[in-house]
Amino acid sequence: MYFTDRGIEELVARRGEEEVSLLWLGERLREFVDLNPEFETPVERLATWLARLDDEDDD
Repeated sequence: MYFTDRGIEELVARRGEEEVSLLWLGERLREFVDLNPEFETPVERLATWLARLDDEDDD
């Protein structure tokens, strides 16, 4: 188990029944980076990965 799994498990436990838009998620990610600029690169990588999940070229 990775350390981040605990945070993911907490997110699912607390908010797993909610539905959110990608606009809402993007705004929360921007807020997070504004408050924690040292995480800009990992957040950028996560956002790019999520944006490209359905791209067939990434096989």
